[in-house]
Amino acid sequence: MILVKPDGVASGHIGDVISRLERRRFTIDGLKVVRATRAQLQAHYPQLVDKPFYHEIEDYMMSGPLVAIIASGTGIVADFHKMAGVTKPEEAACGTIRGDFGRAWPDGSILNVVHSSDSPETAADEIKVWFPELADVEED
Repeated sequence: MILVKPDGVASGHIGDVISRLERRRFTIDGLKVVRATRAQLQAHYPQLVDKPFYHEIEDYMMSGPLVAIIASGTGIVADFHKMAGVTKPEEAACGTIRGDFGRAWPDGSILNVVHSSDSPETAADEIKVWFPELADVEED
């Protein structure tokens, strides 16, 4: 499960993310533009809801449309993590999505373009949040 975050959408990087997936021969099984709700974000980030910084994440993720993508293929979770790069754009390698398109601001805020599931189990849970109509589709 992949999300192109509001900064990635606003900066015109939806096609870049999809192209990188397709070049790696992954399959796009679900794709839609959504406006995140508080309920979706709380379900998506259950481990962060009680953290003091959670409301900043929620505000950021609700600041504009995002694109939810279900992609499949052998090794998609690990491979997309490599393609995305590390969380902090200033530490992400050139050639990764975050290294090429992300930015960090002096105040410490991060605009890192994409989210990706960290395991097939997490992907299945996140698919239920963003694609309730396709909840039985899972990433490999």
